[in-house]
Amino acid sequence: MGASKKPFGTYQGKSVEEITLSSETGAEIGFITYGASMRSWLVPVAGGRREVALGFESFEPYPKHSPHLGAIAGRVANRIAGGRFELEGKTFQLPANEGVNTLHGGPEGLGLQLWEAETDAAQNSVTFSHVSPDGAMGFPGTAKISATYRLVGNRLRLEFEASLDKASPLSLCQHHYYNLGTGSDVLDHRFQIESGAFTEVNAALIPTGNILEIAPGSERDLRQGRIMRRPDGTPIDHDGNYVLDADRDTTLPVATVVAPDGLITLKLWTDRPGLQVYNGVMTNIKPAGLGGRVYGKYSGFCLEDQAFPDAVHHRHFPSVWYGPERPYRHWCEFEIG
Repeated sequence: MGASKKPFGTYQGKSVEEITLSSETGAEIGFITYGASMRSWLVPVAGGRREVALGFESFEPYPKHSPHLGAIAGRVANRIAGGRFELEGKTFQLPANEGVNTLHGGPEGLGLQLWEAETDAAQNSVTFSHVSPDGAMGFPGTAKISATYRLVGNRLRLEFEASLDKASPLSLCQHHYYNLGTGSDVLDHRFQIESGAFTEVNAALIPTGNILEIAPGSERDLRQGRIMRRPDGTPIDHDGNYVLDADRDTTLPVATVVAPDGLITLKLWTDRPGLQVYNGVMTNIKPAGLGGRVYGKYSGFCLEDQAFPDAVHHRHFPSVWYGPERPYRHWCEFEIG
């Protein structure tokens, strides 16, 4: 058990490091300083350990081929319509990287930056830190951001903290990709999400502003637990923001996912108001992944605990505005075993 660090590659002339956390249960999680990304999570199972994260064996594929695999997304995770927002009477235009919209902070967002990393052996943790300067990707204010991962047994806690010297939108999220099974897709995982509502979106996945109830028994309804296939075996696509109960007990998980063979279960806790459930409908990664796996459509799922997408344009959504008088804090926990 402990925390270790070693070189993993170079990016733009700077060293990329890999940090590994391991626990007494046999869990072992690897991170890299590029995007503060989770690269690997080995989970003990009968007769050995199973890789449940999507990542690459070497650094080279990350900058060109990674769809934020395991990364921290921001400054504003998910989508901003038109890549612009209004603040104090001024329009801020961000670079677009998904049609006319801005996704995950833009083409040079936090998930595509090198972070500093400091380990703490006593806490079995690693703290990633990054300073995003005033004007980076069009956002106002200097943002000083940290993301601390701590492993205890089979449970991984992530705590975000950030300070801003000017008012600005800020919404961070983890973008871990998982496959708890041994197959090439996640369609036969059983998903249970504690949510009865979602944010309606248009064809470009931009929220309309409407928050709609989920019809019981519909394909979107995951409250009772279901696999991501219809009765005839065809896939059900998921890429949407579930609205979590603001008055819920945060000691209870908002998501539970069970591997097809039943040997591994993932649970997620969070203080965020929303959860993007994505089952890899757009995933198509050319280089081989960990263990030579092919990461094609439906090869992994994401549970992105977050503020609502495009909240800068919808005042009735939970606020993503922060500044000198309002620092950013956010936590989530994963348990896999």
